[in-house]
Amino acid sequence: MSFLAKLFGLEKKSAPVEQKPVTPTPHDKSLSFLEVMEKRRSIYAIGRNLKQTPAEIEQLIQQAVKASPSAFNSQSSRAVILFGQAHQQFWTIVLDALRKIVPSDAFSATEQKIQSFIAGTGTVLFYEDKNVVKGLQEQFALYAENFPVWSEHATAIAQFAVWSALAEQNIGASLQHYNPIVDQDVATAFQVPENWKLRAQLVFGSIESEAGEKSFINDATRFKTFN
Repeated sequence: MSFLAKLFGLEKKSAPVEQKPVTPTPHDKSLSFLEVMEKRRSIYAIGRNLKQTPAEIEQLIQQAVKASPSAFNSQSSRAVILFGQAHQQFWTIVLDALRKIVPSDAFSATEQKIQSFIAGTGTVLFYEDKNVVKGLQEQFALYAENFPVWSEHATAIAQFAVWSALAEQNIGASLQHYNPIVDQDVATAFQVPENWKLRAQLVFGSIESEAGEKSFINDATRFKTFN
């Protein structure tokens, strides 16, 4: 058996039950990929008034992560999906961690922000599997220093894919980064393997207030084209 087969558990197993793809809502069937990208915004006013069930959202997240590309098809991205009490527990852990480091006179604003996340429906914790990265470094020594960088690319793509997939279904979300101050407590609370490294947290829910207008810098500053 090859290294990658062992690494990703590709040994022969009984055929898994195939999951049916999530069907987009009728309103969004005509959206192009670029339109979905533009629809994806940071939504901070979120709630729990979603039409989708947790099972439907879980399947959507899994599909988006699985469809996301990664260097050498390493599939290093991992996700912990939290709903209900687990979702609230995560943000309570964040709040407790911040309470220890945020000045008391500024904590009220911090608490208000975290409470706005708790008001949402769920959270996706994005991880990268360090064992996958290490295994690739050992197998392909010539590219060893690049694999940690490519791992960051992989998680960024997975985060964007999930965020966009949620946006297509009219689910609001915002990406947060409270790692590494919560890493150990979260790992303990949700039995996260030691070799998983927390990279970001995507909190989501019903859109209670739309995002404001988005501005862009001048195209000439960002792009160059040669013929």
